[in-house]
This record gives sequence, C-alpha cells and structure tokens, in this order.
Amino acid sequence: MDKDAKKQEITDFINGIDFIKPKDIPSIDLYMDQLTTFMEKQLGGNRRNYEDKIMTKTMVNNYTKNNLLPSPDKKRYSKEHLTLLIYIYYLKNMLSITDIHTLLMPMIETHYKAAQGTPDISDIYSKLYDFQHDTYDDIIASVIATNNKAAQMYDEETDAYLHTMSIISLLATDIYVKKKYVEHLIDDMSKKQEAVKKQETAKKAKKEAQQKNAEKSGGKSENKKE
Repeated sequence: MDKDAKKQEITDFINGIDFIKPKDIPSIDLYMDQLTTFMEKQLGGNRRNYEDKIMTKTMVNNYTKNNLLPSPDKKRYSKEHLTLLIYIYYLKNMLSITDIHTLLMPMIETHYKAAQGTPDISDIYSKLYDFQHDTYDDIIASVIATNNKAAQMYDEETDAYLHTMSIISLLATDIYVKKKYVEHLIDDMSKKQEAVKKQETAKKAKKEAQQKNAEKSGGKSENKKE
C-alpha cells in the first residue's frame, strides 16, 4: 500500500470512531431501557466485537453503587446522568473505577445540577467536545506520522509483521506515557481532595469541642448561681 493510500486508510478509520455530539444528548429524562438504547445507538460503531455491549443495566447500576453516578430520580435519568455516563464510557478504557471516582467527584459535587453562574456538566462537555473536534486532525496527523516512522524501520510489503509490530509498539509507548501522566494528575488531585477532607474534619472537630466547652461553662455558671 502506498503512502497516500495508507494515510487515507488511517484517516477514514479514525474519522469513523463514534462520539456523541452535545446536541444529540436528550434533554428529557430517560428510563433505563431508553438510556442503554441511546448509548448503543450512538456508540455501537465503536464495538470491537459484535457481541460487545456499550452500556448495560448492570453497568449503570454498578456505577451508581460506586458513586460514579448519582441515583436516578424515580427511575429516570437526566441529561446530566447521560453526560456523566459518556465520560465514564471513555474513561473506563484506561482508568480504574477508583481513578474515575477521584476525577468525577468534583464534577458531581459542583457541576451536577450546578448553581446559577457555575458551568454545568452539559456546558463542560460541550466545550470539551468542540475543542476535541477542532484538534481531531492533529490526532490523525500524529498516528500517520507514527506509521511513517514504522515504515522507515520496516517495509510494510516485505516485512509486514515487523512493520505492524513497530507501529503498535510506538503507539503503545505514546499511550503508556500519556496514561502515566494522567495517573499522576489524578494522584495529585486525590492528595488535594484528602487534604481538604482532613481540614474539614479538623474544623468540624474543633467546632464540636468549642460547643462542648461552651455547654460545660454554661453549666458551671448555673451551678454557681444556685
């Protein structure tokens, strides 16, 4: 396959990966069956194998049990629920449940049903989607450049296996390094969250101690009067 044909093959494949456009996320609440049907319809093209499931009832319930997703309101899932599930769908391919929880908890606490003046989950997703769309050509160019490097090492026609092995190794290294940096950022986020929790716990304990001391002092004053 010549260079231009390979470039076109890579471009067509990457452009064929499904992403959910912000405008396609329903504004009305959905029941579980409607939710899983929506996810399958929007992202079904990403399945590696035909029998794979994009999102199941069991998955959604497990995400709720693990505090990755707020509980539904009367068995109905909002636009915010759907947006969180989209994040989870992409993140679970490279991060643990614990890491996803660390990453999404501030989103749920601050931007789920956000107060006026605070960006809500949908706003954030729209902004990220638009930026991703604008930079998608850079991702394609990066994969093409990696393929070209592999071609310099081994000819795709005469050394097909070694060429494929080379491009996989180069892409895997790129993914590994970026994944490690993502984990570093999440670890740093986790440490900051723990520090905030300790401060809040210390403030609460101090306040409770002050209240107890005030109650004791008040009791002594009453006893003296008697």
